[in-house]
Amino acid sequence: MGRKPRIIVFDSGLGGLTVFRAIRAALPGADYLYLADDARFPYGALSPEDLISGVLDVIGAALADFPADCVVIACNTASTLVLPALRARFSMPIVGTVPAIKPAAAATKSGLISVLATPGTVSRDYTAELIRDFANGVGVTLVGSKALAGLAERALRGETVPDEAIRAEIAPCFVEQDGRRTDHIVLACTHYPLLLDRLRALAPWPVEWIDPAPAIARRVVQVLASEAAGEGQFQAHSTKPGADAALRALAEQARAKEQGLSRLSIRMSTRFRCSRSRVQFHKLLTQRYVG
Repeated sequence: MGRKPRIIVFDSGLGGLTVFRAIRAALPGADYLYLADDARFPYGALSPEDLISGVLDVIGAALADFPADCVVIACNTASTLVLPALRARFSMPIVGTVPAIKPAAAATKSGLISVLATPGTVSRDYTAELIRDFANGVGVTLVGSKALAGLAERALRGETVPDEAIRAEIAPCFVEQDGRRTDHIVLACTHYPLLLDRLRALAPWPVEWIDPAPAIARRVVQVLASEAAGEGQFQAHSTKPGADAALRALAEQARAKEQGLSRLSIRMSTRFRCSRSRVQFHKLLTQRYVG
């Protein structure tokens, strides 16, 4: 590839920042578009048909403006449904995010693991197939949290999130059985690593929390087979009109992990209109890092 690779990182909200940071660390010279479908967050409220058609529309509109070499679906709920449709429609590599059940099952010493996810991911046939194929003989507890992704977004925006609220969401992950305890917890939603320090602090006993971001970054490097020199550009778009606070939080998160950043410019954009999902991309704040 003779130019810098272009990568879209897509999520239902801000959780995909954890994936973006890992990919950016591996490929700092690429140009990035972080695409947050805030207008429809959380995805658990959508039917499978609406989720698939909406993601196709949002990704398609973004590609018209930012022709990417790779699209990363940094959302477990979307990945368990929409990857076949995306790969059928678009020719570039599509990298998904799926629950890291296989490495957790391979690493457990106690034979007890938990999968902390959204209710949608917990209910998918794909998740059941992963357990069947890779966790034979391992006790797997599926925990579908309705609130944790939203709590993570609130914390990222600087809002107060009580310990009790987080503790209530993770408590079912910790299982004691016949003298054994859960020792690995799969973070099967990219929002959850945003709370990782608090998850560790609030756990009733130490466990390994498995974050999928490093494995996703390795896969992106593999499919692109590219090493762009220098520092690439970064843009962020939200499908939610006036999502100023979320985008500012996103920029701060990315900036905290970047070195050599000298200026952050913000410009207004009126791009992207999605007809079928009826999501209008207007008055977007585009965050661009300039070295």
